[in-house]
Amino acid sequence: MRIALDAMGTDTAPSAEVAGAIDALRDVTSQDVEIILVGDEEVVRAELARHDDVPRGIRVHHAPDRVSAEDSPASVIRRKPDSSIVVGLKLHKDGDADGFVSAGPTGAVMASSLFTLRPLPGVDRPPVGTLLPTAGDLSLLLDAGANIGCKPSNLVQFAHLGSTYMRDAMGRENPRVGLLNIGEEPGKGDEVTMETFELLKVDAGLNFIGNIEGRDIVRGDCDVIVCDGFVGNILLKFYESVAGYIVDLLKAELDTVEDSNVDLEHVFRVLDYAEYGGAPLLGLGGVSIICHGGSPPKAIRNALIVAARAIRSGLVKHSAEELLT
Repeated sequence: MRIALDAMGTDTAPSAEVAGAIDALRDVTSQDVEIILVGDEEVVRAELARHDDVPRGIRVHHAPDRVSAEDSPASVIRRKPDSSIVVGLKLHKDGDADGFVSAGPTGAVMASSLFTLRPLPGVDRPPVGTLLPTAGDLSLLLDAGANIGCKPSNLVQFAHLGSTYMRDAMGRENPRVGLLNIGEEPGKGDEVTMETFELLKVDAGLNFIGNIEGRDIVRGDCDVIVCDGFVGNILLKFYESVAGYIVDLLKAELDTVEDSNVDLEHVFRVLDYAEYGGAPLLGLGGVSIICHGGSPPKAIRNALIVAARAIRSGLVKHSAEELLT
């Protein structure tokens, strides 16, 4: 299994990518993985030389250019064909890699992935999925920001793609799907959410549990949270900011308490996005994982492991089959 990793994506590139790749290959679940570091070969090899005992399974593929936040996402493929994002995705498209991971500018990664890998048959608008920590197991939020102004048919596709991902990548046998709404009753919401509810309710291929409210998310009442990208991105940003606020509040409070038995490390791990890897762009003819630009090595490592799990499970094939049934 070969995963192309954009080595020039993070704010600290290529140090986070190189360290994350090395850590991923040392994981017992990655023994069948080869990681292709895509970026300026001289710079990447210099970073590799700073590490002792680099495991087998790493190779470098030269891409002299990189995409910046100032570049227009829609024009990256045309204007920067030698960038690490475009070259890495082309490796995937041509069959020289089985998946792609990048912490480059989100818009550029999404647009380039969409153009290069193309949507699966039946997918109108590929969504971004993001895992959220809850009181139970992790929940997948989608769409987390790729699509605004969705039709009911789009949201139903999100539900199927999210269910397939949670089965394949997260091992959930019968994922519970919830439609994010302003109330639990079937008649709540605007025309789009009410029509979506009716479509999901009669869809035999989904384990639809009905409408869910914001408070239900934290309790872990469902495995897949369906909404459009406008709502999803607001929820995601709020979720991340509240997590940071809770961590800071705990630190401040516990600094004043002696002999506290609170396991802060556990709390930090639960609320740390780096623990859950990147966000998959679902519904494409390939595996594309998007990471934060500020990702530390741990986040890159976990994103690579998520990508490997998706490839190994046959996520793309199963997603295509799910949409055809």
